[in-house]
Amino acid sequence: MQNVIQRRLALSSVAMVLIAAPFVAFAQSSNQVRIGYALPTTSHYGAGANAWGEVVEKGSGGRYTFKHFASSALGGEREMLEGLTLGSLDAAILSTGALSNFVPEVGVVDIPFLFSDAKHARTVLDGPIGQDLLAKFLPKGFVALAWGEQGFRHLTNSKRAVQKPEDFQGLKIRTMENQTHIAAFKALGALPTPMAWPEVVTGLQQGTIDGQENPLSVIVSAKLAQMQKHLTLTGHVYSPAVFFVSKQFWDGLSVSDRAAFSNGAKTGALAMRTFVDGVESKGVSELRAAGMQIVTGVNNEAFQRALAPAYQQYEKRFGKALIDRIRESQ
Repeated sequence: MQNVIQRRLALSSVAMVLIAAPFVAFAQSSNQVRIGYALPTTSHYGAGANAWGEVVEKGSGGRYTFKHFASSALGGEREMLEGLTLGSLDAAILSTGALSNFVPEVGVVDIPFLFSDAKHARTVLDGPIGQDLLAKFLPKGFVALAWGEQGFRHLTNSKRAVQKPEDFQGLKIRTMENQTHIAAFKALGALPTPMAWPEVVTGLQQGTIDGQENPLSVIVSAKLAQMQKHLTLTGHVYSPAVFFVSKQFWDGLSVSDRAAFSNGAKTGALAMRTFVDGVESKGVSELRAAGMQIVTGVNNEAFQRALAPAYQQYEKRFGKALIDRIRESQ
């Protein structure tokens, strides 16, 4: 009789394990962090996301792992922002392209020739000004944890070498969906064409647009030398990125897990900057070897004079005091 009872108990235990198995699997999958970004895992975005994930996995004792949706697998950056709002995406690394549509004040960092160099930009963004801007995302339903980096933006096009402001006249240039950038290209006489990143390569191949502007980190990783003949090292805008988690996801984290995600984002930001530094040092030679004709040593003062009408708009929109404060930050 005792053996019969033992066998029944054993069978009951097996049944309970089988019943519980789907719930265990669900619990494990619920700790998988869905992260999206625009470029391949081999890009600066991938470097940032990998570093972020490693810190989170270690800091949470392996309870959280990152599942990467790279190369705009979940749509453009606007779609990823919507995914963060809806909770269909847990985390993302995004450029400032669409961010000013949600937090207008963040557009100030996109003003042309605002930052003198990368050190200046990093000092501002890691300091009170940058942290105040990140805090403005929370009421909009996003938790912004750190400023990443793409580098200074440069112009590529298939029509002609651009050496002076007048050379922009009539060029159809893809821009991000960013009013600060659009105002600048209009002032230069170009025809700015806002376009989500997943559409850009097709637009360049089909001639819908003549060119685009991006940091070397993007130009190299996206292999734009295959479809663009001319590169001008304008360095007209410093291009940061932001590490986000959705508010729904954040609200469900413990205090210690929040610390892991926050620390991981800062580590990821540093990884992005390190990656960009490496591309900046060798990217030009790689693009020249790939056949691009490169214009260097442009007269930034001439471009700034041509942008005078846009600067007037920026002062009205963001306030001269804030712009001056950024320029004077050390």
